[in-house]
Amino acid sequence: MADLMKAADGKAEAPPGPAEKPAPRQRSVRVVVLALMIAMLLAMLDNLIVGTAMPTIVGDLGGLEHLSWVVTAYTLATAASTPIWGKLGDMYGRKGIFLTSIVIFLIGSVLSGMSQDMGQLIGFRAIQGLGAGGLMVGVMAIIGDLVPPRERGKYQGMMAGVMAIAMIGGPLVGGTITDHLGWRWSFYINLPLGAVALAMIVTVLHLPKRERTEAKVDYLGAGLLTVGITAIVLVTTWGGSEYDWNSAVIMELIAIGVAALAGFLFVETKAAEPIIPLHIFRNANFTLMSVVGFMAGFVMFGAVLYLPLFQQSVQGASATNSGLLLLPMLLAMMIVSLVAGRITTSSGRYKIFPIVGSILMVSGLFLLSTMDTDTTRFTSGIYMAVLGAGMGFLMQITMLVAQNSVEMKDMGVASSSTTLFRTLGSSFGVAIMGALFTGRVSDEMSARGGAGATMHGAQLDAASLAKLPVPVREAYEYAVASGTHIAFLVGASVGLVALVAALFVKEVPLRGAGPEKAAPVVDAV
Repeated sequence: MADLMKAADGKAEAPPGPAEKPAPRQRSVRVVVLALMIAMLLAMLDNLIVGTAMPTIVGDLGGLEHLSWVVTAYTLATAASTPIWGKLGDMYGRKGIFLTSIVIFLIGSVLSGMSQDMGQLIGFRAIQGLGAGGLMVGVMAIIGDLVPPRERGKYQGMMAGVMAIAMIGGPLVGGTITDHLGWRWSFYINLPLGAVALAMIVTVLHLPKRERTEAKVDYLGAGLLTVGITAIVLVTTWGGSEYDWNSAVIMELIAIGVAALAGFLFVETKAAEPIIPLHIFRNANFTLMSVVGFMAGFVMFGAVLYLPLFQQSVQGASATNSGLLLLPMLLAMMIVSLVAGRITTSSGRYKIFPIVGSILMVSGLFLLSTMDTDTTRFTSGIYMAVLGAGMGFLMQITMLVAQNSVEMKDMGVASSSTTLFRTLGSSFGVAIMGALFTGRVSDEMSARGGAGATMHGAQLDAASLAKLPVPVREAYEYAVASGTHIAFLVGASVGLVALVAALFVKEVPLRGAGPEKAAPVVDAV
């Protein structure tokens, strides 16, 4: 680790022998990053593929009343395990912990594909989510170990590209697999990708040796954090859908969550190896990036949920190609992320990006809030591109600045904390924007006398809408447009918080060599 730190600071003497030939090492880092991107794709594709297959799964296994738990179990396990995976990597070594998370994910995939009833599927999806929590954190932390922040911008476009591929290709792949191979292959498809990632990481990834820590895992802190995160996710998932916001169940979950998180904060001040060391939040940049990441997650996943709904319900687009509907946003996000990463690498400057990104994010959301029943697909595509450009400036820069704000020994918890805040932001975004959307659609349908389309009509596709009487269909289209208006307007307001946080970020020089220096040297183990 000391050698890596020296190399990152540009102070290490050139090692003798093989280190004098940097090209193979550069290629080695690129191959490792490719393997990491495959692992990242596993986690991101899964929910999108499975979501497309869910109607077929329910038809085969039954248990429609438990359908939401197939997604909730996965999300809960992923969110709750994220900070624990990050800390274990810091304590016991990144490579072994990351490989373990991949194996657990693949075991969960196989078991999910073999499920004989909905109860088994829910349980096996939780195992899968447990592994997925380690995949995302492992990718970010290993890149943080291998590549100095100054050089890391080169790979931001790749990360954004993986996200775009997953969001566009997930529903298409899921539909194709389900139609031609059966729904079980929507889980088995993870095996060849996972095998390739495992083989490449085992053979190519070489990280500096770590001394095994003598401190014990903070089990009490991990337990309290898991309970707190579980309560938060359940509140945002169930509130306004399964239960009223003021129901006893939601109130009890809120109380449990607050008590668990308060206990967690107290325990972390006493633990020898806290799951999330609170001292990392003393760094203003890290805290500010956590806020920006939370807000970006809030906006991103709310937009991904309601943009296709608007285009299907109001603009008559086909649900089959729902991933393609987001293409303007995702392409803009990928291109801008790549450009921002290159500029960061060449100049070492980054403060302008979260500021510009927040401004574009707020602008894009405001433009999307102006959409109505007369808005064309071309116009909505331009608005989505503005939002995507804003997200491109934000999504990877938040991780980059957060990792640059902590010591190398805390790389894992920094990566996991940033990922956790983004995940929790997405949960709150979907819940709050969903509650506002549902309420507005219900009010507008009642006001316009469209009782023929119930609130379940919020899920009507273009084919179903065509079968409705013209007055009811027009009322529903107006109601959906009105619902997206309020949802995106609130999203724009949330984006202003990210802009304020971005304004206070200090441009601390990024660790590592500039573009004129050689690629980082990695000590083989």
